[in-house]
Amino acid sequence: MSDLAHFDVAGKRVFLRCDLNVPLKDGVIKDDGRIKASLPTIQALIENGASLVIAAHLGRPKGEAKPELSLAPVAQRLGELLGRQIIFPGQVIGEAVTTAAHNLKPGQVLLLENIRFSGAETSKDESERADFAAQLAELADIYVGDGFGAVHRKHASVFDLPKLLPHVAGKLVAAEVDVLKKLTQNPQRPYGVVLGGAKVSDKLAVIENLLGKVDVLAIGGGMVFTFLKAQGKEIGTSLVEDEMVDVVKGLIAKAQEQGVKLVLPTDIIVAPTFSADATPTLVAADAIPEDQMGLDIGPESAKAFAIEIEKCRTVFWNGPMGVFEFANFAAGTKTIATALTKVSGISVVGGGDSAAAVRALGFADSDFGYISTGGGASLEYLEGKELPGLQALGL
Repeated sequence: MSDLAHFDVAGKRVFLRCDLNVPLKDGVIKDDGRIKASLPTIQALIENGASLVIAAHLGRPKGEAKPELSLAPVAQRLGELLGRQIIFPGQVIGEAVTTAAHNLKPGQVLLLENIRFSGAETSKDESERADFAAQLAELADIYVGDGFGAVHRKHASVFDLPKLLPHVAGKLVAAEVDVLKKLTQNPQRPYGVVLGGAKVSDKLAVIENLLGKVDVLAIGGGMVFTFLKAQGKEIGTSLVEDEMVDVVKGLIAKAQEQGVKLVLPTDIIVAPTFSADATPTLVAADAIPEDQMGLDIGPESAKAFAIEIEKCRTVFWNGPMGVFEFANFAAGTKTIATALTKVSGISVVGGGDSAAAVRALGFADSDFGYISTGGGASLEYLEGKELPGLQALGL
């Protein structure tokens, strides 16, 4: 693998694929963590005399130019963080974009409009993606892949474009792969994984793959109610995937067979409705009222999870323990995050909602060993899958 530091970019136009898929509300960026995570690569390229054509996506516009998913707010924030003007032509490709790209001087940065405004970016038709990649290749001399949050996608700017230009991984992608190797190749033990979020089906493959590798597996979030139902417990109106109950019974049995300590909540915070002002009530995990739904793990469970986490030398966490966006149901997630800051080895927050949660709850990125920028990409790597974007970069 060629290293970015050994790649001569002086006087070259670099096509840089970033992950700038930030949460937006009414055009305002709610968490700029992914923009900040892209800065080391951007700054290194600028310092080494390159000009940049940056491509990124925002949301899922499905080939339509949707104003609410424009990267304009990202261009503004990136300019503020870099202390330089960002050229933003407001288009993905076209004559104006090509002219602007070819006129770039060393140190200048051009940000393309949301790459997914072009349907060819995400097309299942390989020739359509290849044609689009060829148009993008006209904009630059070198390709740097740094959008880790998209490397599990076989998209034109992630998978097809690197084949057409000299290519190398950016600092962020290289760091992400390094961390994921620490989780999959001889991890320091004890090794614990904490999984939350809404659905077991989203995490099934990673649970199956990790059961043979971890010492402790703790389950919270909405997905836990499918586990509780599999144990024959009443879950009220809580989120559940009925079709997954038998599968989960098998996972519980497999964990026992393989000597994995499966940690499930013993108490749950419930409420009658899914709302910020719903009245929270603490109940035992086997005593959820029929007319109530679980919205967070209880304090005893959070404490038990924290004890297990703090014993570990390697911890991976993906998915909040409850509805952290509502203050009444954020305590479980906060306790888990606090425990991760005390891990003596490496603690990895697995991107997505987990990264948003720790920032929303007042933690600094530096409180943890590593905060991944790619929830789905991290999980697919831990499932043992080959990721197209890494494959294209020779990783």
